[in-house]
Amino acid sequence: MPAACESVLEDIEDIVSAENLKPHDRQFVRRNVFPKVRKRNSQKNAQTDDEPPSDSIIPGVQKIWIRTWGCSHNNSDGEYMAGQLAAYGYKITDNSDEADLWLLNSCTVKNPAEDHFRNSIKKAQEGKKKVVLAGCVPQAQPRQEYLKGLSIIGVQQIDRVVEVVEETIKGHSVRLLGQKKDNGKRLGGARLDLPKIRKNPLIEIISINTGCLNACTYCKTKHARGDLASYPIEELVDRAKQSFQEGVCEIWLTSEDTGAYGRDIGTDLPTLLWKLVEVIPEGAMLRLGMTNPPYILEHLEEMAKILNHPRVYAFLHIPVQSASDSVLMDMKREYCVADFKQVVDFLKEKVPGITIATDIICGFPGETDEDFQETMKLVELYRFPSLFINQFYPRPGTPAAKMPQVPAAVKKQRTKDLSQLFHSYNPYDHKVGERQRVLVTEESFDSNYYVAHNPFYEQVLVPKDPLLMGKMVEVNIYEAGKHFMKGQPVSDARVHTASISRPLAKGEVSGLTEEFRRSAQNGTKWKAQPNAEIPVKTRLSSWMALQLPWQQEGGGLKILSVSLALLAVLVMFYYGEMKTEL
Repeated sequence: MPAACESVLEDIEDIVSAENLKPHDRQFVRRNVFPKVRKRNSQKNAQTDDEPPSDSIIPGVQKIWIRTWGCSHNNSDGEYMAGQLAAYGYKITDNSDEADLWLLNSCTVKNPAEDHFRNSIKKAQEGKKKVVLAGCVPQAQPRQEYLKGLSIIGVQQIDRVVEVVEETIKGHSVRLLGQKKDNGKRLGGARLDLPKIRKNPLIEIISINTGCLNACTYCKTKHARGDLASYPIEELVDRAKQSFQEGVCEIWLTSEDTGAYGRDIGTDLPTLLWKLVEVIPEGAMLRLGMTNPPYILEHLEEMAKILNHPRVYAFLHIPVQSASDSVLMDMKREYCVADFKQVVDFLKEKVPGITIATDIICGFPGETDEDFQETMKLVELYRFPSLFINQFYPRPGTPAAKMPQVPAAVKKQRTKDLSQLFHSYNPYDHKVGERQRVLVTEESFDSNYYVAHNPFYEQVLVPKDPLLMGKMVEVNIYEAGKHFMKGQPVSDARVHTASISRPLAKGEVSGLTEEFRRSAQNGTKWKAQPNAEIPVKTRLSSWMALQLPWQQEGGGLKILSVSLALLAVLVMFYYGEMKTEL
């Protein structure tokens, strides 16, 4: 394994001189790759008949393990990176031990998540694995000591993951951390039509915008994702349409703050949602992601109408963080407790049965016992069925980290007290005996049930009948727990299938045209013969087939330049062979 370059480069182009090909062109011409003729040893080399050795520098033969921490936005980024790498020819593996390279996609929200990320880097290095880092941690603080010498791909540069991985495998340490802009205006990020591998082939995660309009004093994610940048409505609708054509039956809209969507491009969230519901087929559902109170207040009437739509889950995640106005002011949350209550009360009245999920931080700097008791009263009042309780962790570089801290023991006790309150009530007991319509999308962690959700996005466990997966069915609720209900399918009920299209297989790449599928298949499915040299023509056609459509710009000029480059290589090889014979 080649030693990594000691210098850390700010961009991939830095490793190429002006007279050399650029990274995205190097997939056409590999001037230094000449497989050697090996002596016949059928028993030793039998295992190499199907694929080249994983330590080869031929692109697209290495195995890559991807680990993602954090929110659904981060998970969507991970799916896009996996899809591009697989489309190029790399094998995405679930076995970290057999992988040649680890792609670690990090979360910077809390200290424990970053600790896991740091420990994984250390483990990869101990295992002599190549490493590429992604996500919010290296984007926000790329110069941390434990990141030195490692390749980094920024949150807005995920469409170039193939280049970063390729150079890292060669032994280079490269970094892409720039922002995407169009005429000086910051864009939402990488294109939405990139190939991806969905973690669950039935669920499509769509990031509608990146960044936010807030400046919360505890938030590290802002340092990574930046200010608000929204995707155009037409691009989001096109992505949803494509997803349904690939057998998806559930769409999650995600971002750092969905409620702020469109404020930078002259539109708003309700306008987007009304366009999306037009394309949702019968038997499919849409789930809206987290929104902060300030940006949903002015759209309450329209949001209530949308959340009552039969193909939209009556579910909304609205973080309150604290029920103390003084604490909220120190957090710079830009709302008061009365604003939060207004949103919740209005939606509960206009959308009967709606599920309101919320977040609470315990032990924020300056939080008094009286402040915390106000939060306890709020939870007692609303009895949120879904409550994310977080002990405060000061994140480096945030204003809250410099504030006087609440003692650790006090923070732990408050977290424990709030958790006990949350577990003191059962939100679903009164639903036993109901007949509910549910959409089945995944398998439970213990593999004993399939997981479905009713119209309020409440979890319902159903029998593991393969015929139910991806279907909308009616069930009778016969049992309830703290976080779930159990349902038995009704025998005479109608079953809805969301799409006539067959869902993609697990691990299959989404977003590839049939033409690209055929060319990639024809170009990459060759077998490396252990006892004969691979013809130059075969090698070059393989690399040509792997040009990624989303990287094609100025296609005509590129085809001409590539053709000339190929001709030059063939001529050089031909004269080299002639000299050898002479």
